[in-house]
Order: sequence, then C-alpha cells, then structure tokens
Amino acid sequence: MPGLSYDDIAAIAENVTGINGVSAEQTTTQDVKGSSTLEDISIVGTTAGFPQVRDYQVALGRFLTDEDGDRANKVAVLGYDIAGELFGDPSASPWSSDPGTGGSGQVPGTSLGQKIKIDSTQFTVVGVMEEKGVVGNTDYDARIYIPLTVVFKHFTRARFGGDAVRLIYVSAESKDTMEGVMSQVTTLLAQRHDVEPSMPDFGLMTQDSIIDAQASTTEAFRNLLGWVAAISLVVGGIGIMNIMLVSVTERTREIGLRQALGARPRDVRRQFLFEAVTLSLIGGLVGVLAGVGGSYLFNELGTMRTELVPASIPLAFAAAAAVGIFFGYYPATKAAQLDPIEALRRE
Repeated sequence: MPGLSYDDIAAIAENVTGINGVSAEQTTTQDVKGSSTLEDISIVGTTAGFPQVRDYQVALGRFLTDEDGDRANKVAVLGYDIAGELFGDPSASPWSSDPGTGGSGQVPGTSLGQKIKIDSTQFTVVGVMEEKGVVGNTDYDARIYIPLTVVFKHFTRARFGGDAVRLIYVSAESKDTMEGVMSQVTTLLAQRHDVEPSMPDFGLMTQDSIIDAQASTTEAFRNLLGWVAAISLVVGGIGIMNIMLVSVTERTREIGLRQALGARPRDVRRQFLFEAVTLSLIGGLVGVLAGVGGSYLFNELGTMRTELVPASIPLAFAAAAAVGIFFGYYPATKAAQLDPIEALRRE
C-alpha cells in the first residue's frame, strides 16, 4: 500500500490518542453555478475534522460529517465570499445572524438548502463558513468544501488514482503531546503499510519544521536579493564613473579655462562630485517611484499583502548618494589634477 490513503485518516482518528482532529485535503479547480456563475473556483475535498484541524468554524448551518464522507453525499459548505457571490450581495439580500454556530456578524442565510453545480455535478448547500480572509497564499473565503470521497469520485480519480491522498493533517492536543502523537502515527502507518518504521513510505512534518523551512527559505531569498541589489549598485556606479570620465575628457578645455580663471583643484573636484551625485540621485528617484508604484500595484492586484516601510525611502536616496560619491571620486580627482596649460591646448 504505497503512500497515504483515505482509510489512513479514519485509522489515525480511531487509534491515536492525544489529538484534537484529523483531516485531509484534495483541491481541484472548477466552474460553479448558482444564481450566478463563477469560474475557476477552488474546490476543497476534505473530511469532518477540518474545522478542528484548521481552527476554522462554521457561521451558519453545519460542516461536513463522517456520514457525508462515507456515503459520498453531494453536499457543499461555502466560503464566506463565495456564498455572497453565488446568492447575492449581503447588503441587498436577506442575510441572517447565527451567533450560536460560532460565527460572528451577518452570514448569507438564503444560501442554505440551495442547489449549486460544480462542473456538471449538483450539490446541496448545507453550511457557510465564517469570514476568515487570506492566510498566507490561501483565500479561505473563496473556496467551497465538499466531501473528499466526492472529489475522488467525480474530479480527481484520473489524476491521482484511487483514494490516495498527499497529506494528512493531525492536530495534537498540546505541544507536550506532539512527540507521543508522532510516535503513534509512525507506528500505526508503518503497520498499515507493512513497512519498517525506520524506512517508511511516508514522512512526518510539524508546524515548527515547516516554519523553520519557510524561515530558511525566506532568509536565503533575502540574501539573494541583497546580493542582487549590491551587484546592481556596483553596475550602476561603474556606469556613473564611465559617464563622468567621458565628461571629463570632453570638457578638458572647460576645466582648463576654470583653472586659468582661478578655480582651485578642490573646486573642480567638488563640481564633478556634485554632478556624479546628482546623476545617482536622479536614478534613485526613478527607482523609488518604481518601487513604491510596484508595491502598490502588487498589493492591489496580487495575492500577498505588501507593506511599504517609510524609512526605506531616505535609505534608498542615501545609498544612491553614497554610490555617486564613491564612483564619482576618481573622475572628479582626475579632472582636478589636469594641468591648466595642457587642458587649454586640448582641441
């Protein structure tokens, strides 16, 4: 029995102690028809333990039951936003409040008992989830939950095969019981899959290990961005230096004339340093405008929230000025060291 199966979920729930719930999820994307039609909606096949494992409660009606899964009942629980989109704007339809079910505020009461079509299969709406919003990259309010067995039967059998599941989520009662729960799960699944516990055909991960992996990935990505930024600054600085060297060459007679009229070497150096810093600050301004505009557009159009740190704007200008001074110093010094007589002779 390679990998994890639907029956493993029930086996863990029945035999492992110290847990709050067990669940699994299989996601597919389908068009949904109610009083309106929605395209490419996330359909999540799951089990009765989903609310306990995900700490996500029903606002109205009920969630899926073990009987729904065993009988592959065609019932659906709508995400908060999906309920409103399928059955009307909450401000324009008779929504109702049901604080006794764990939700808060107004929920679309008219959606209960309604029929919807997911692809070509008809489902009865039995519940609406409370408003949760976006967590990570997942918009929980824009999903529909149906029994996992129905997903196997109607949507993903050809793709995944049989009743295989990729992940099983187990919620421990506390952090103190986590090690014991992991040991029990390993022993149970090894026996069910007829494999040695030391060489299982499955892997166990905790939230801490996932967080550590994400933190490691974030740190590596941050370091990569830092190196990219550093290389960009060096390349930009070399460009400024080349421009200033060309400017010194083309303006040799001008420099000689200024020196003949009394300009000191430090005055010439200061002039060209100021020009180099001005160039870099103009580039910094363009970069800041592009960064702020891109951050705003990504926040409005993307799935992840972006936040602009105000201190980063003066820091960007300070970095641009530092690049201008560092890479502009050599051309400015070269200009200051020109012999005024030789400079005036230059054609």
